[in-house]
Amino acid sequence: MSGDREETLMALEQEFAILLRRVRRVIGERARATHESLQPATYLMLRHVAAHGPLRASSMAEVFDVDKGAISRQVSHLASLGLVEGSPDPVDGRATLLSVTDEARTRMADLDAHRRKRLDERLGQWSDDELADLVAVLGRYNATVGPPAEEG
Repeated sequence: MSGDREETLMALEQEFAILLRRVRRVIGERARATHESLQPATYLMLRHVAAHGPLRASSMAEVFDVDKGAISRQVSHLASLGLVEGSPDPVDGRATLLSVTDEARTRMADLDAHRRKRLDERLGQWSDDELADLVAVLGRYNATVGPPAEEG
């Protein structure tokens, strides 16, 4: 590996470290904006249910690599906040399928619209081509370094 490439890779790691710190902060803000009692990890689970539900809690345990007991506690918390609800699985009546409530869907849609507006304002100097290039490069990076991350 050449010295220039090594320096570039170190710079890449630095930029991703900054990005990850910002993402963690933003996820915390989005969690609190969705509900004042919502924790960041539980917010990510809520987003997953919104994107992929209705689904069983056991599938969330697989996706988040968390034991079923922890998922059960998180789901109970989301239900107590009125953000998810369960219904019988039509394939297996003993199982429950989780879905987001209308209230949660509305809160997340409002938050998403506000987030995209703010992002558009911050990236106002970027052309549509520059944004498309960034999306393409990030997509290529994510496809190269590992399996696709879950939406959220």
